[in-house]
Amino acid sequence: MKLLSLLLSSFCILHSSFSADKPNILWLTSEDHGPHMGCYGDTFATTPNIDALAAKGMLFKRAWSCGPVCAAARTTIIAGMFPPSTGGEHMRSMTAMPKGTKMYPQILREAGYYCTNNSKEDYNLTKAEGVWDESSGKAHWRSRKDGQPFFAIFNETCSHESQLRKRPHEAIHDPAKVRVPAYHPDTPEVRQDWAQYYDQVTLADASAGKRLAELEAAGLAADTIIFYYADHGSGMPRNKRWPCNSGLHVPMVVYFPPNWKHLAPKEYAAGVKSDRLVSFVDLAPTLLSIIGVQPPEWMQGHAFAGLNQTEPQPFIYGFRGRMDERIDTVRSLTDGRFVYLRNYMPHLSQAQHVSYQFETPSTRVWRKAFDDGKATPEQSIFWQEPKAAEELYDLQSDPDEVHNLAANPEHAETLAKLRTAQENLALKIRDVGLLPEGEMHQRSEGTTPYDMAHDDALYPLARILKAAGSASSMKPDALADLKAGFADSDSAIRYWSAMGVLMRGKDGLTAAHGEMVKAANDSSTYVAVAANWALAKHGSEAERAIALPELVKLANWSQHNVFTAMSALNAIGDLGDKAKPIAEQLKALPAKGESPDARFAGYVARLLADLNGSKPAFEDAGEPPAKKKKKAKK
Repeated sequence: MKLLSLLLSSFCILHSSFSADKPNILWLTSEDHGPHMGCYGDTFATTPNIDALAAKGMLFKRAWSCGPVCAAARTTIIAGMFPPSTGGEHMRSMTAMPKGTKMYPQILREAGYYCTNNSKEDYNLTKAEGVWDESSGKAHWRSRKDGQPFFAIFNETCSHESQLRKRPHEAIHDPAKVRVPAYHPDTPEVRQDWAQYYDQVTLADASAGKRLAELEAAGLAADTIIFYYADHGSGMPRNKRWPCNSGLHVPMVVYFPPNWKHLAPKEYAAGVKSDRLVSFVDLAPTLLSIIGVQPPEWMQGHAFAGLNQTEPQPFIYGFRGRMDERIDTVRSLTDGRFVYLRNYMPHLSQAQHVSYQFETPSTRVWRKAFDDGKATPEQSIFWQEPKAAEELYDLQSDPDEVHNLAANPEHAETLAKLRTAQENLALKIRDVGLLPEGEMHQRSEGTTPYDMAHDDALYPLARILKAAGSASSMKPDALADLKAGFADSDSAIRYWSAMGVLMRGKDGLTAAHGEMVKAANDSSTYVAVAANWALAKHGSEAERAIALPELVKLANWSQHNVFTAMSALNAIGDLGDKAKPIAEQLKALPAKGESPDARFAGYVARLLADLNGSKPAFEDAGEPPAKKKKKAKK
């Protein structure tokens, strides 16, 4: 009996110390909103709860989400890795976690934490069993064991893009008092959408206030570290989906109660506005640092709080891959003042026709203003084809990012510095997004995109990065290298050669005509799509007559995998009236087919709906239901 009493006493002491030396951590997150809050100096905003949290805590003036859309941003957070390194950069996609890695809640659970997520996940990475103790609309820290520290996320959806266009709407903010950014036309529709956005941010703030009051009422505020952030920029067009500052800049407010102030960022004090550059890739290592766990080497971010916090970093990074049904490859970064974007597909506009984006009234009236010749130069940038190969903006003098300084000799040194930083990151993380999405999956068969990319025999990154850079540079003197690339044994080199010729229009096709005709029948369907795209768009009538049926064949989901079909349909969509001869054939193409994951399943249908002039169907704004995986056709 005495022994039993001693054992029980020891257990209680251990259990007490177990919880006492670990803080609770609460993340309050919201969707689709930038730093449009009072604490960030926005006097039009009504956000009293987060303003109060910032007054007693600290905010980061320059926090980036890395990805400008929910799935890409959340994929960054859950792994602590840049999605271009894991293959998870594309909107609503699915790849495997790298071998030997874990999602961060697994590590927190191993350290004794009760981990809940309420409730959106939307990861582009396969989730193992046991990532969360509970992830659902009912998940709550209340369900933990007595004395157990918790890590809890509550995600607010009321500020999502879909809510900006919901009518009828009870107004809080006056549309007449909205500040319309220089890139948007000043119309009643745009003012209404912006005002409604501010209304939804107010509701998100109120939701956060309720969660904070709940914590206080439970007597847990003194032992709970609090983070508030949004998952990317606002849901307005040219914010969400585009990886410039307006698409990536998010509010991030942190509060460390006095009991845990020793774990706060070094610059932490009440009301401080930190200049430290932080981004979503830093959140997982920061969490681990806070609970006393050394972040694993495979995590690519830097802890900005806790016992293992690092020194401030000189840059934070962003990216854009396929955005729903539209392909693209963009990389970006900022040093806090200048924003740099590298467009690896400059022949495509910033505003490719993403069907879901066109549900917002502002998008439609903005496009009409451009088509009618009524858009200002600043308002036209979003729609113009081609877009600049490189973009450079000074946030001090140009916070709306509408005056591209990339060609300005006065900023040549800054441009070179940021370009080098972007390329260095690509090499460091082994950026796998330079492969066509389907090619990435094919090369990764039997392993993961991350592990494949770390095998130079499977993925000769330095050569591919150089080829992509030459192709997208738009420099005439790159043509010799592009022509030579058609003979390369690696299909990725041939792909970028074909894309580089396509980007250069008629002049490019004339210079590499023989190579492109041969490439139209390349063993890689992605090379063939690019070559036929160029021949149909810039070739002769006879060449177009041959290329168009080839694109139809490549777009047939019953004959090719979903990635080839999407690529071909993107090409056809870019042809405009030149695709009229195949209009009836497009109507006969299948809108359904086999897919390696349900998350890819709806995009071919959207592309066909756009080409055929019909209304696309959209899945719920959240995560689509999981379905049994099927192996993709080669």
